[in-house]
Amino acid sequence: MSSDMRMPADFGAAAPEPAGTDPGVETGTAPVAGGELYYEAAGSGPVLVLLHEGMLDLTMWDEQFHWLARAGYRVVRYDARGHGRSSLVDGEYAHHEDLRALLAHLGVARATLIGHSHGARVALDCALAYPDAVAALVLAAPGISGRSFSDPFLLEHIREQVAAVSLPGGVKLFIEHFLRMWVDGPHRDPAAVDPALRERIRATALATVTAHAEGMGRGAAFEVGAADRLAEIRVPTLVMDGDLDSTDISANAHAVALAVPGARRARIPAAGHMVNLENAAEFDRELAEFLRTAAY
Repeated sequence: MSSDMRMPADFGAAAPEPAGTDPGVETGTAPVAGGELYYEAAGSGPVLVLLHEGMLDLTMWDEQFHWLARAGYRVVRYDARGHGRSSLVDGEYAHHEDLRALLAHLGVARATLIGHSHGARVALDCALAYPDAVAALVLAAPGISGRSFSDPFLLEHIREQVAAVSLPGGVKLFIEHFLRMWVDGPHRDPAAVDPALRERIRATALATVTAHAEGMGRGAAFEVGAADRLAEIRVPTLVMDGDLDSTDISANAHAVALAVPGARRARIPAAGHMVNLENAAEFDRELAEFLRTAAY
């Protein structure tokens, strides 16, 4: 979702209340330039940071967060600026600088970054801007700063999503196009997707756009432009993409695997864009094996 997009006029419906936090989980806020980030942390050991998809929040990592914390890692997840319980966007900023500030606040010198979609985009930018702070990368259904969309399926839904902003019922339409692009994907009708997954993502997206509508269009995120710099990355890298995702995401995964020295690509079967949720068993198996063998 573009940071300068106007929100539909019918925003204002009550957002779902945030789920309660496990009492064994540390919570807090970290100061960043012009705002703060809400984060949660659990476990002990090598540090893993989970970065969520755009328009969603840290709850998209619920399943992985808890088992990784039990598996011998210090796991941190957070709401990006303009999402969840973090600050509204209010001026120019950079997601990778926010991430660096969060690591500094937590006293983390080096971490493995596990990002999904836009979160993978931020992880790549951070690895290029602050290579000494990144031990390894796991990039799920990755976005890459500096690469534009070209898949006709995505371009059509983006056009319709933008048009929905000025229509009656714009919120519902806006989020439905998000679901069509990033849950259903180009190979399935909505009826072919697990309705519980679709509802989970819909509710989270609604909560985000409702809570952060006031900040939409107030500032844009500065990015590194990773598309032309992937070969500079020198840390163990795993990239995963679903076999039912768009051609743009598949091309991004291929570009990472081709350009990043030593990177490995895992194609996750029976999954669209939400690879960590649609085929969690295979995603978790690939992730666990990578973390077991990656050098820290």
